[in-house]
Amino acid sequence: MDLSCTEEEEAYRARLREWLAATLPDLPERPDPLDWPARRAYDCGWQRRLYDAGYAATHWEASPTQRLVFLEETELAGAPYVGANFVGLLHAGPTIAAEGTAAQRERWLPPILRGDEVWCQGFSEPDAGSDLASLRTRAVRDGDAYVVTGQKIWTSHAEVADWCELLVRTDPDAPSKHRGITWLALPMDAPGVTVRPLRTLAGSTEFAEVFLDEVRVPVANRVGEENDGWRVTMVTLSFERGTAFVGEVVACRRLLGELARTARKNGTWDDPVLRRRLGRLSAEFQALWRIVQANVSEARATGGVPGAGGSVFKLHYSHARQELYDAAAAVLGPDALDLGRDWNLDRLSSLSYTIAAGTSQIQRDIVAERILGLPKGR
Repeated sequence: MDLSCTEEEEAYRARLREWLAATLPDLPERPDPLDWPARRAYDCGWQRRLYDAGYAATHWEASPTQRLVFLEETELAGAPYVGANFVGLLHAGPTIAAEGTAAQRERWLPPILRGDEVWCQGFSEPDAGSDLASLRTRAVRDGDAYVVTGQKIWTSHAEVADWCELLVRTDPDAPSKHRGITWLALPMDAPGVTVRPLRTLAGSTEFAEVFLDEVRVPVANRVGEENDGWRVTMVTLSFERGTAFVGEVVACRRLLGELARTARKNGTWDDPVLRRRLGRLSAEFQALWRIVQANVSEARATGGVPGAGGSVFKLHYSHARQELYDAAAAVLGPDALDLGRDWNLDRLSSLSYTIAAGTSQIQRDIVAERILGLPKGR
């Protein structure tokens, strides 16, 4: 892995810094973090600016070093992150780019990059969360369409989405529960789709229940072959675990630096236990950044799809993020309440990271079996 910057890439960094310095002051005020329709408009407006400036496809097309430079510079400048359309930009879009037909890529990728269309993820079900292959949502072929009936839960940003990456069971008699699954692109305005937002601990409605009552989805919206959806899903999850969180690592490293400076000012730095805690977290996030570099480099070398190393990253990042916000509470004490709702929402949301994109228990199984070569558990 060689991610040292060439002269061309340093020139890219300079151009990006110049563009960010000229663009960010003109952005409108950020909306209420709990107002998802307003956040969609804001996030998609930022995405359109990236598109017009030629930076929209950085997550997909840039060199590994350019991608990491983009993440570093946008985070350091305080630019918006992908926000409401993270599923489209970081999950569905890369999956369609890797597995879709030419017509599918032409139909769906440009609107994602322009910020015209937002996607959500319809994977989990009430009885099929970590055991995703146990999903029961049925899709029956009827001519040139699938008739879909079932329920999804924890569907990210369903209330503001135009499309949903949807997993359905097309062969209930398949010999293995991992077979007989198909990956579909569901239009969220199709007749028979009902969305019921779920309110989280933080008060947000970023997740929803989605009920599907004989919804007709064109066969042309199938990504990959019928009953090959589990393999396509592994591609999606590889992006979700391997590269989708990389921008947040930069943010966590910045927050950790701010905590160290605050600790020196308010006297908590005098506590040797706290100093060791912050030092260990610094080493942890440095190691995570190296894993990010390796995963992005590997994805580029293998046609854009991250490998099982994404589970190593996801496992360690989930716990490190929680520990970071716990350490922040120790440094700030009651003053943490004065930092505003955004900071406190971030701390509460960190609790979900050991569940989102596959629980830590699932990630340990993947690491054990696919990387270490240990026998599968019974």
